[in-house]
Amino acid sequence: MQRPWYQQFWPWFLIVLPLCAVAASLYTFYLASSGADSMVVDDYYKKGRAYNKDLTELKRAAELKILATLDYEDGLVTIKLDGAHQKNEGIRVNFSHPTLEKQDHHLVMTTDAAGIYRARLATPLIDGAWHLQIEALDSSWRLQQRISLPATDSLLINAGS
Repeated sequence: MQRPWYQQFWPWFLIVLPLCAVAASLYTFYLASSGADSMVVDDYYKKGRAYNKDLTELKRAAELKILATLDYEDGLVTIKLDGAHQKNEGIRVNFSHPTLEKQDHHLVMTTDAAGIYRARLATPLIDGAWHLQIEALDSSWRLQQRISLPATDSLLINAGS
C-alpha cells in the first residue's frame, strides 16, 4: 500500500524550495525599503550644475598657489595655509566620509596669532579614506583631496591634486 502524498519526502521538498525563495525575496524587499540611502541626493540636478562653480573655485586656488599643510592627531585638526590668499581669513573645512554620512565633520576655523588654524573635533575621525575640502568663507577658492587616515606625517593639499 502506498502512503498518501503528504507523508512522502519529495512533495514537501518541492514545496519548501519555492517558499524559501518567496521568504527571501520578501525579506530583501523589506531591507531595501526600510532604510534611506544617504549617498543619493534629491536635488542631483542642482548639485550637477553647482559642479561647474566648484571648478572655478579650484582654478582660483591654483592661480593663488594655495598650499595647505594638515596635521591630525587625537581629534585636533591643525592647518597651515601658504600662498596668495588673504591672511587671517576664515575657512570652512569639511571631512566627508565616502559611505558614512553620520561620520562627516564640518568646521569653520579662524587663525591664531601665528596664522595657524586649529580646531578640536567633537568625535574623532575613523581610520580610512576621507574626502577633504578646504575653502574660503566667501567661497572664492577651494582645495579638495582624498586623504587616508591615520597619517603619520603632515598631509600636503594643493590645488593641483
